Amino acid sequence: MDQPIYLDYNGTTPHDPEVILVMRPFLETEFGNPSSSHWYGIRPKRAVEAARRQVAGLLGCQPEAVFFTSGGTESNNHAIKGLARSLKEKGRHLITSTVEHPAVLDVCRYLEQEGFETTFVDVDDKGMVRVDDVADAIRPETILISVMHANNEVGTIQPIDEIARIARQKGICMHTDAAQSLGKIDVDVQSMNVDMLSVAGHKLYAPKGIGALYVRKGLLPEKFCHGAGQEMGWRAGTENVMAIVGLGKACEMADCSLDYAGRHLMAMRDRLHTGLADGLTDMRLNGHPEHRLPNTLSLSFKGLEANRILEEIGLEVAASAGAACHSDTVTLSHVLEAMRVPVEWAKGTVRFSTGRMTTADQIDRAVEVVIEAVQRLRKDH
Repeated sequence: MDQPIYLDYNGTTPHDPEVILVMRPFLETEFGNPSSSHWYGIRPKRAVEAARRQVAGLLGCQPEAVFFTSGGTESNNHAIKGLARSLKEKGRHLITSTVEHPAVLDVCRYLEQEGFETTFVDVDDKGMVRVDDVADAIRPETILISVMHANNEVGTIQPIDEIARIARQKGICMHTDAAQSLGKIDVDVQSMNVDMLSVAGHKLYAPKGIGALYVRKGLLPEKFCHGAGQEMGWRAGTENVMAIVGLGKACEMADCSLDYAGRHLMAMRDRLHTGLADGLTDMRLNGHPEHRLPNTLSLSFKGLEANRILEEIGLEVAASAGAACHSDTVTLSHVLEAMRVPVEWAKGTVRFSTGRMTTADQIDRAVEVVIEAVQRLRKDH
């Protein structure tokens, strides 16, 4: 049996063949420790620093402002916990949005145990944070604002530069989780005016278990991991050289092909949306119709259950659900709840996300499969 058509690139991405190619030597022959002063440590150390330059090139910053982590979750933890703890004498108030990834929401809630308080700013029905609401939430004791660059479920792109401008005027640090946006849209820390930015490799055709954190020069978040002082003292632990090299190559490729990639992702996404809209009724788009990631399509099918749709299409199309329906309860995603999507729509929400490898033939087949599945379910409903 052929593998299902993969339309869950926001969940994770395959390794790009070029990424695998540059990683191979560090799996097979270049096993040295980058901290070793002898011959075996030379190439690994150079490879790590080259990758740092590649990541910095995509972000528009100096290499020394980037250090490697185990992924986006660790980067978010390091940024938020580290900054909050280092500035706790100045204030203990944080601001974030209601549609953040759990790697931000749960960190903010955890910090309540240490005496911090978080304001969770609501979003509109398109999933967008209102800049005025963030401004209104600021207090004299506010030390950090963390708002994601683009939402992983519905793709809405947040007005980070405007929020960051207000933060800068008030002397407040600004962090953004760019796990979903990097490689799909322009991510430049200077034009965005952010102080910290999180990167996740596995959303970018690099391996899982590797990420990075950008920290603006002059900021000193509390260290997250203590030890021998690797990564310029920011994060101790022997570097995962193979994965770091993979992330560097993925960032270099994204930097070189951003415009083309964006056009391709959007063309495939819109082909899917148009095909489904032509064949089905009682279907709605979630997220901002314009200010949205070029690859993300969150659709609600009225009156149906997402897990049933995924079961029907699962042998031919891989996507993800926006709600978990059990025998007597429906658990909606916190994002759909924050957007106030009515339950009869929200419970039938499926997220499709296209990628670099997605083809028009795959999209056309996916359209057929999904239409047939939805029609069957509605007939049986």
